[in-house]
Amino acid sequence: MRTRLSAPSGSTSASASALSRTRLHQARLRALACATLATLLLLGGCSSSKYYDPSKSNRTPDGFRNNYQQEPRASFWKWQWERLTQGLPKPPANHYEFEMVRPDFEWLKDNRTVNSATWIGHATALLQIGNKNVLTDPMFSERASPFSFVGPKRKAPLPAVISQLPHIDIVVISHNHYDHLDRPSIEQLNLQPGGPPLFLVPLGVAEWMNQIGVTNVRELDWWDKSSIENLDIFFVPAAHWSARGLFDRSETLWGGWVLRSVAPPEHSRATRKPFMPPASIYFAGDTGYSKDFRDIGEYFGGFDLALIPIGAYAPRWFMRTQHVDPEQAVMIHEDVHAKRSFGIHWGTFELADEPLDEPPVLLREAVKKAGLPPDSFITIKHGETLKLNE
Repeated sequence: MRTRLSAPSGSTSASASALSRTRLHQARLRALACATLATLLLLGGCSSSKYYDPSKSNRTPDGFRNNYQQEPRASFWKWQWERLTQGLPKPPANHYEFEMVRPDFEWLKDNRTVNSATWIGHATALLQIGNKNVLTDPMFSERASPFSFVGPKRKAPLPAVISQLPHIDIVVISHNHYDHLDRPSIEQLNLQPGGPPLFLVPLGVAEWMNQIGVTNVRELDWWDKSSIENLDIFFVPAAHWSARGLFDRSETLWGGWVLRSVAPPEHSRATRKPFMPPASIYFAGDTGYSKDFRDIGEYFGGFDLALIPIGAYAPRWFMRTQHVDPEQAVMIHEDVHAKRSFGIHWGTFELADEPLDEPPVLLREAVKKAGLPPDSFITIKHGETLKLNE
């Protein structure tokens, strides 16, 4: 006969409660460990470079580097401890900042005469310029992470999926972080009906593309140009870094993109086919602030539109070397001589410590402080389209 030992009177519920608390604590620690690993993979480690070129200042024996010297990297672990102990980031207060609009897909597919930009979310935008459909940093996955079960999760719904977009002619990639270079999105675009787009990528990224079966790729160094019919596309510097694992930091390049279209030649215009008028668009990608933007502004003389990051900036002691805040974003707008700008890299993934709805508020304050017209640098809704010449 089995004898069941009884717990001392009054202790059963207390023991169960203690066990529950222990299991909850262990679950939290496991979640924290997974999230930390995912973030480490986003933030990278060290590297060496096969792209060393003594004639190029950005291509060192130890990997790529920024044009202008920055402060040493701050402690990642200090940042993670602050987040854990202070309960950061705080949830957004103003959910109206995350209103989504459904793009006019039929108009986008039929458009042949209007230069436009449609914000999909984060750093992903559909640019229509030079009668081409250009997609920036396509990110359509649920998480910005090497894992499907942990890592920064999408906080704003997707206003569009790839199959709803017009045929994409060109994809530009700013760098290889998971929130900017998303494998499922790249693979889906590579299999789009009508043939794959041309992928324009920083030095070092083509090898990764080839490994996943993408071959229609061109690699560019800073200031290199690639021309597709009447559209010129330049790869330009940014103040950032790259990594997809723990030990490949700065092994591939990072940067922004300039798109400049010209009118078709006279013999082409004689066919009376509709075409978009000449325009220029600057996509800054992901960046801290540096003198690079004055260089870009001086070289190109200005832009009709600039897409500039405004989020993932807190805490400043940790993020300032890699992500601009809204005030610095306004400085970039002025440095590159943009006629109009809108903010990207906010409100989609929780990558830093500021509330997701804070960047638009601080941007409006920064625009006012700089004495600029309120409509010169704005935020738009997920899915919204700006038309440049209508």
